[in-house]
Amino acid sequence: MTQMLLLLLYGFMFLLATESCRTLCQAASKSKEQVSTRAHGECHGACVDNSYCSQPCPPDTPGDVGFLCRQKKWHKVTDTCRTLTAFNIFEEDSTHVQIFGGSKFSEYTKKPETITDLLMEKCPQDLSCVVRNIQKSPRIPGNIAIIVQLLHNISTVPMADVGEAKMQSYSIMANHILNSKSISNWTFIPDRNSSCILLHSINSFARKLFFNKHPIDIAETFIHTLGTILSRDNAGKNFTFSMRVNDTSDVVTGKVLISREELQEVPSPSQAVSIAFPTLGAILETSVLESITVNGLVLSVILPKELERISLIFEKISKSEDRRTECAGWHSLESRWDRKVCQMIQENSQQVVCKCSPSKIFTSFSILMAPHVVQSPILIYITYIGLGVSICSLVLCLSIEALVWGQVRKTEISFLRHVCIANIATTLLMADVWFIVASFLSGPMRRHSACVAATFFVHFFYLSVFFWMFAKALLILYGILIVFHTLPKSVLVAALFAVGYGCPLLIAAITVAATEPGKGYLRPEACWLNWDVTKALLAFVVPALAIVVVNLITVTVVIVKTRRVAIGSSMFQEVRAIARISRNIAILTPLLGLTWGFGIATVLNDGLLAFHIIFSLLNAFQGFFILVFGTILDPKIRDALKDRVNSAKWISRISESVKEASLLVVLMEEDVKRGWKASLSKLFCVADVFPIHRLHIYAMLGIQQRTAESWSCRGLQPRAVGIRKRVLARLGSGG
Repeated sequence: MTQMLLLLLYGFMFLLATESCRTLCQAASKSKEQVSTRAHGECHGACVDNSYCSQPCPPDTPGDVGFLCRQKKWHKVTDTCRTLTAFNIFEEDSTHVQIFGGSKFSEYTKKPETITDLLMEKCPQDLSCVVRNIQKSPRIPGNIAIIVQLLHNISTVPMADVGEAKMQSYSIMANHILNSKSISNWTFIPDRNSSCILLHSINSFARKLFFNKHPIDIAETFIHTLGTILSRDNAGKNFTFSMRVNDTSDVVTGKVLISREELQEVPSPSQAVSIAFPTLGAILETSVLESITVNGLVLSVILPKELERISLIFEKISKSEDRRTECAGWHSLESRWDRKVCQMIQENSQQVVCKCSPSKIFTSFSILMAPHVVQSPILIYITYIGLGVSICSLVLCLSIEALVWGQVRKTEISFLRHVCIANIATTLLMADVWFIVASFLSGPMRRHSACVAATFFVHFFYLSVFFWMFAKALLILYGILIVFHTLPKSVLVAALFAVGYGCPLLIAAITVAATEPGKGYLRPEACWLNWDVTKALLAFVVPALAIVVVNLITVTVVIVKTRRVAIGSSMFQEVRAIARISRNIAILTPLLGLTWGFGIATVLNDGLLAFHIIFSLLNAFQGFFILVFGTILDPKIRDALKDRVNSAKWISRISESVKEASLLVVLMEEDVKRGWKASLSKLFCVADVFPIHRLHIYAMLGIQQRTAESWSCRGLQPRAVGIRKRVLARLGSGG
């Protein structure tokens, strides 16, 4: 009797547990219908920039919602709330089977692998036992992540062959999360590679697809699969797709063309499968570092390895003609678009024809629409011609500074000013050289480490240009505003070098150290600072624009100080003051980098070519401006150059005269031997017809001036003229 009661008690407990399981499943099923895609909960703490906050999901919904503070406001960045679990993803008639095998409820809700194992046990023939509940589930980020992982796990399960029924169920599950209404929710999935995993999983599962003689056509709204048999006897094969990108837009077409020539290399019979995705391109953008837009269907092809080239025709989603279009293939190992595997054959406003090389790595293709970039040959010519002129001008500027350095450093303020000019020219020269190096390293075949090094030096030297301009502005303000309190020259020089080289080195080093470990330092298409992902470009833009503002204030102060002198003066003095103000602006503007202020206009109105041309002209020729306004127009430098030239002429003249006089001595000795009895001591008389001062003759012959002046030169003048002619003839012949 006791055993019977215990048996009844155990049976009652088992029924209670079963009912509890069913109740939990029904509750979860009801709750999933009530979950919306909005952010659950709010962060009520203090919002400090870059601070993180986490809030729980609604009751009976596992997961949480993450918020990040930006500009004093909380923004949702992650969402793992999910309603799909191992309990409710299967149909209700067998939900409780094998659930209480020793694992807890929470463990099953977090393991898509467990769902996959149960799926392979319950409905391995067609995978249909989860389709209905997946279709009913809300397309929230947590559910999308679970379905992606489930599809990935299914694609990795060893299967001898995949029939049309399995592919149909697989397509329905994928179609649910590829819906155009779910695109925005993909951005909140913590794993940014989820869309890449989905594409790879679908292609991997399609490789296992097996069909006999009859082609297959599995059409869903957001995924369409076509399969056919290839034969050498075919005149050519093509797959044609016509799909809607969203619920309201017109249809977009895409074609895969296999030529008859290519089919001759294929063993008969062979399978060919193609899959079209109208929304996957937009979803992939959430995980790709490049700032690009997929502008057509994404077409995947599963072909025999013997097929090396295929043609693809993409209709453009956006018919904009001012955007550059490129054919590209998806690199499945590196999760990025690669332009090297495709070649554009033809393009018009409606469609693009591409020729691509499929392989196991490249099975998906599309057309990309690059960000709006002003493409003009004028800008290219201006940039490279300007850089060439700028480099030559800077070399000439530094050469002039080296020639006159001794003359221009006589006063402290002049010395410091020319220290700034010399370093501005040096850093701008190095920046231009490294800019050219970086442009050669950019491109699809670039070496990453070399590109990182070139970008670092371009960043560092251009920042150094700005900080030396900033140092010059501080020096100008120091000279104008601080009159009675002066600092030692050594302190000022140390401060200038600390600002000019120390600050840029610190900023450039922190930027590369913070962004390069996560591969967010470089732009995908060029050797320059990244913008789309890490905003590393701000490490250049913010300091540069801040320095431009400070230098603009400096120019204003100079104008006010110069203008104040002219108040109450005559009209002539007024005109002279205005001319002096204009000259100050003309000199200070290129030296202090105010030309870079036009870069703001190119940002505010990126499509206007005129702003880009002005910006390119002013900055590509900045080295030339520095040479003209900073060096050639400086009166002190011009005077020093004149003195240098005159000194060189005087030295050259003295050298020539000494040569003449030396040869003259030899000739005089020859004349003495020939019978001219004049004493060599009267050689000084010849100096009257030579371009050399008499004192040099006296010194060379060791004659005292008083003694020489007492001698008479009468009768020697004609002979001296003849000797000079002989000397010049001898010098002219190199004798």
